[in-house]
Amino acid sequence: MIGDENVVPAEQRRKIEGLHSAGSDLDRKYWLALTMYAVLAALVWFTMDAGKVDVFGKPVELRLVPLILIGGFAVRTVLARQADRIRRGGEKGSS
Repeated sequence: MIGDENVVPAEQRRKIEGLHSAGSDLDRKYWLALTMYAVLAALVWFTMDAGKVDVFGKPVELRLVPLILIGGFAVRTVLARQADRIRRGGEKGSS
């Protein structure tokens, strides 16, 4: 089967090209996610009431609760990107 010999290198080439494009795609999604976290945090800050709630006997601003959650998601996103860079062995030209 002559056609089978040409199929395998083409599939490997697509996989290799897919890995390179996946890196730039992930980089774009990373910055988009951080931007969305910032927009969401701004919306929380400007739309939520500045009321206070008691947590362990101390008053805490109510709007800080969702901001802490959004910050946790942002930190998780940053750590996941760093772990992906380490797994890939680092990319040239990236800081």
